[in-house]
Amino acid sequence: MKTIKFLDLQKINLQYQEEIETKLLETFRSGWYLLGDQVKTFENNLAQYIGSPNTIGVANGLDALRLIFKAYLELGQLKVGDEVIVPANTYIASLLAITDNRLKPVFAEPTVENYNIDISKIEALITPKTKAIMVVHLYGQVCWSKELENLAKKYDLKIIEDNAQAIGAAWNGIKTGNLGDAAGFSFYPGKNLGALGDAGAVACKDPLLAKTIRTLANYGSEEKYINKYQGLNSRLDELQAGVLDVKLKYIDADNDKRRMIAEKYISEITNPKIILPQLPVDSKEHVWHLFVIRTAKRELLQKYLLENGIQTLIHYPIPPHKQKAYKYYNHLSFPITEKIHEEVLSLPMSPVMEGGEVATVVQVINQF
Repeated sequence: MKTIKFLDLQKINLQYQEEIETKLLETFRSGWYLLGDQVKTFENNLAQYIGSPNTIGVANGLDALRLIFKAYLELGQLKVGDEVIVPANTYIASLLAITDNRLKPVFAEPTVENYNIDISKIEALITPKTKAIMVVHLYGQVCWSKELENLAKKYDLKIIEDNAQAIGAAWNGIKTGNLGDAAGFSFYPGKNLGALGDAGAVACKDPLLAKTIRTLANYGSEEKYINKYQGLNSRLDELQAGVLDVKLKYIDADNDKRRMIAEKYISEITNPKIILPQLPVDSKEHVWHLFVIRTAKRELLQKYLLENGIQTLIHYPIPPHKQKAYKYYNHLSFPITEKIHEEVLSLPMSPVMEGGEVATVVQVINQF
C-alpha cells in the first residue's frame, strides 16, 4: 500500500530543482552569505508581491512577530504591560511574541465556522490598556473585515497580522501582510512558500518602524559595532533568500492547486461524521495552507486513516492557554477554542498531490 504523505517536501522542492540548485551554487560561489544581494532582491520582490512599501527578511516567523512588538516598544508606541488581543486558538508563537516583550495577551474566542478570531467579540475585550489586535490568518484564510478596521480607528489600535500561514491570500484585492500596520511571515519548510530551513520576514507600512525592525534584527546596530538598541540576531541568510526568491514566482499557481484540492474534498467528502471547512465566497480569501476537518471521533479516524496509508496531523492538540509554558493561564476557559482543539484533524494538502491521491483520501474517509 502506497503511503499518501501529509506533505511531500522533497517532491514540492524538486519541481524547481534546476533553478534552486543554480541559485544555491551561485550564492555559494559568491562568497557573500549574509545581508547581501539575494536578501535585497527577495525583499524587493516580496514587497512588490504583497504590495507593501517595506519588507525585512528575518530568521524565522516567531522573530518576525517579536521584532514588530519590540520595535513598537522602542519607538514608545507600546509600553510594557499593554494589552494585545489575540485569538485563543492560535499556534503558541503568536503568544510568545507578545509575552517575550512583556505585553499582556487577552484571549478572544474564534468563530467555529472558520476558526479565525470572532471579530464581533473583540470590542467587549477592549480596555484602556488595549493597544493592539493580533489577527492570525489561520490555516490560510484571511481574517479581516471593515468592522475590524473601524474598531482599530475608533480605539486607536495597531493591527498586527500573523501571516505565517496565508501568503498569497487576499481580501478585497489586498494581500495578507499588507492589511494591517505590520505583519510577520514564516517561511518554515512546510509553509506554502517554504525555505530549506528556517526563514521569515516582516512587512509594514511605516518606514520608521521598518528601519527600527531592521536595526533591532541586526543586534540593534545601524553601523557596525555601534549599538543603538538591545537587539536580536535575526537575519535571513543569503541561501534561504535565494531559494525563496525562486519559489515566490510559483506561489500563485501553487495556491490555485491547493484551492482545487480543497474544492474536491469539500464537494466529495460526504461522511456525516465529518465537519468540513467552508469555501469562502471569494476563493482568493483562502490559500488552504491546511485543510482542517473536525470530528468527535478524531483518534479513531486518525488511526483508521493511517492504517489505510494516509498521514494526517493535528493543528493543534493543546491551545496556548492550556500549555504548561503558560500555567498562569491554565485556569481560563474558552469552550469554543477547547472544542476545536479536541476535534480538528488536518488532511493531506499540497500542490503536488495527485488526483488519484485526493480521490483515495475522499473514498477512505467516506467509508469511515
